[in-house]
Amino acid sequence: MQFKITLQRTDPLVWRRIEVPRSYSFWDLHVAIQDSMGWLDCHLHDFQFRTGREPIRIGIPDEEDPQGVLPGWRVKITDYFDKSGALAVYEYDFGDCWLHDVAFEELGDVEPGVKYPRCIGGEHACPPEDCGSIDGYMELVRILKNPRHREYKSMVSWLRGHLKDYWPFDPHAFDPAAVHFDDPRERFKRAFQEGGR
Repeated sequence: MQFKITLQRTDPLVWRRIEVPRSYSFWDLHVAIQDSMGWLDCHLHDFQFRTGREPIRIGIPDEEDPQGVLPGWRVKITDYFDKSGALAVYEYDFGDCWLHDVAFEELGDVEPGVKYPRCIGGEHACPPEDCGSIDGYMELVRILKNPRHREYKSMVSWLRGHLKDYWPFDPHAFDPAAVHFDDPRERFKRAFQEGGR
């Protein structure tokens, strides 16, 4: 199944095109989106489908509202992405509120010798984790364009000291061939069975 993931409100657009197995759950798709975008999977997420007055939400159920979100590991992506053009909004990090349009583009044939999931396209770097939503990211990019800006050194220091060490940061850099996909089952174990979230 081929999807295009577009990070809303970015200019120029940050986007990825990925192919994933038809057998995937929404947890598996979440992991593929995280890995292809370059997020670090440090925050909560959900997928939202608008089918009526209330959106259907799929992700990690809230202990205080277990009926509000369907568990992503129990829902197959084919249950909702049932035809080309089907669209969901994927939200990552409910504080910074990174919204992604997830469009199901087409169902293709498996190519012999190809390992899935795979990233087959995309443009521009993912914003650094915890940079303060889209507005914070745009401010970061603006500051980095001017080494004489009074906040330039502190921004470079923050990028260098980050969990991922983002320095040097090029907002235009992206290479689909460099994307590494984790095993969703291993990510699930780390997140839920080893004292994770």
